[in-house]
Amino acid sequence: MAAPAILSVHEAMVTFGKKPLFEELSFHIHAGDKTCLVGKNGAGKTTLMRIITGERELDGGTRWIEPGTSIGYLEQDVTFNPTDTVFAHVFAGLVADKRNDDYRYMVDIMMEPLELNPDALMGTLSGGQLRRAALARALIEEPDILLLDEPTNHLDIGAIEWLESYLAAYRGALLCISHDKTFLANISQKIFWLDRGRVRVGPQGFAHFDDWSAMLLEQEERELQKRQKLVSQEVEWASRGVRARRKRNMRRLEEVQIAREKLRRDQSAFNRIMRKIELPPLEPSMASKVVAEFIKVNHAYDDLTILDQFSLRIIRGDRIGILGKNGSGKSTFLKLLVGELPAQTGKVKRAHDLNISYFDQNRSTLKEQDTLWETLCPGGGEYVDVAGKPRHVCGYLKQFMFDPKDARNKVATLSGGQKNRLMLAKILANPGEFLILDEPTNDLDMDTLEMLEEMLSLYKGTLIVVSHDRDFLDQTITKVMAFEGGGEIEGYIGGYSDYMAYKRPTAKAAKSPSKSAKKPDAIASISPVKMTFKLQHELQHLPEQIATLEAEISGLSEQLYDPDFYVRAPAEFDIATKRLAEAEKELAASEARWLELSEMQQA
Repeated sequence: MAAPAILSVHEAMVTFGKKPLFEELSFHIHAGDKTCLVGKNGAGKTTLMRIITGERELDGGTRWIEPGTSIGYLEQDVTFNPTDTVFAHVFAGLVADKRNDDYRYMVDIMMEPLELNPDALMGTLSGGQLRRAALARALIEEPDILLLDEPTNHLDIGAIEWLESYLAAYRGALLCISHDKTFLANISQKIFWLDRGRVRVGPQGFAHFDDWSAMLLEQEERELQKRQKLVSQEVEWASRGVRARRKRNMRRLEEVQIAREKLRRDQSAFNRIMRKIELPPLEPSMASKVVAEFIKVNHAYDDLTILDQFSLRIIRGDRIGILGKNGSGKSTFLKLLVGELPAQTGKVKRAHDLNISYFDQNRSTLKEQDTLWETLCPGGGEYVDVAGKPRHVCGYLKQFMFDPKDARNKVATLSGGQKNRLMLAKILANPGEFLILDEPTNDLDMDTLEMLEEMLSLYKGTLIVVSHDRDFLDQTITKVMAFEGGGEIEGYIGGYSDYMAYKRPTAKAAKSPSKSAKKPDAIASISPVKMTFKLQHELQHLPEQIATLEAEISGLSEQLYDPDFYVRAPAEFDIATKRLAEAEKELAASEARWLELSEMQQA
């Protein structure tokens, strides 16, 4: 039996100015639902959450909520009083009648797993610590409906995994917006897809989103093709002998015009949803083989050791992912690398005339009062140099899903996701031979994230990525540097999943490893995995497996391209559609495995 609905929105209309954002918007939240909310930037995800809280009034339609239902909301941008302590900030999340000494224990219970210092002032916290404090405040009451807008932003992987466990056991209803695919797949059992002003409801979690959304879009494309045929037939009728039948057929002629216009609008909307960001490949310039080198570097803040006799050599073409808890030294390492900080002892060398492109998670290079146009063309003019070719600034902005009409708007008017897209547009125009990305995925929508993954997979320069997004790391890096704190840095060849698979059995086998055994003396600590006979045999047979899958996908695609296939054999069409999705996943996994084993063999 389905759980009862505790909140419903029916045929809602919401407008901004004269432009409708939602028309006839309807959805229900049931007790215990674990739902992810997905959609493009600007689709209205945050507005929908504010409709749920009641903060955003409807211009039409109805909103109903079960009496007594409580709602907790973690907003994307944390608001706080900088002079409050962390304890006071979290304590304020309790309902009024619980804000007394009898309920102080609830604050302590919530702050402990999030590793928060109750006496710290909010104004002194880092971005990750602010996010943890805001989470504690949103979670403390365990509301009936919990709304989370990008909860993983600025959190390290350990905190994200704790949050996943907490939400898995959460008894209330959950609605979550996040760009973190792995996080959404782990916490959700249902999907709200905000698509062109309406909510499409998926009966399974985000792990099935790609297959489910592809099926809906394929159905829509087939429907548009059918309508195109019908409208073409009607147009052909209307063009023959209209004069002779004018009076008795004027109504039908008007219906043809209406059908044509509606088809044009629907086709245009469908094309927009299918549009992807496409840019030329990132081409680095040539540089010396050694890009940068740390030689016995020590760095510390008071009693906190960041680097201890640390040596590292970064070779041209390295793709390194940096992991670690907030405060473990990742940002300090980057500042030493780019020259913003001098080493306290030891040396940091960089290749002569090294061109570093640095994506700063705080977006400090963006000027709030500049326009988008001025940001991309700081020297004036109308053209952006993209990989050595001039591109008009409006056309370039459009490729990053900005409306060219907004080119003269101030940066201050942009959302967090839009600012990140603007930063990426600026940096990826000419990334040079060394690209450093510090938490680039924060606030991005799925389409921009997939574009970034694809561009980075083709990038031939040296890449360093700091990220908490596990799927993104797996798609973009081939080496891991894990900052464990206290000057401990562990290296491994492979992606995030490979590193975690290595760490788990290691942790079980050695509960108290020797510090001297782990202390890195050079990047040689990123040790290659030995190529066993079994791995060599697997590598040898992967090309044949890949070729077989490619042939199967080609055959299935040709079969499904037949517009009459669905009408002729709907059951077979369904089987072929499912198998195509499975085969494409198997092909991607096989190709990734081939690359992984090839790199092992070369190492």
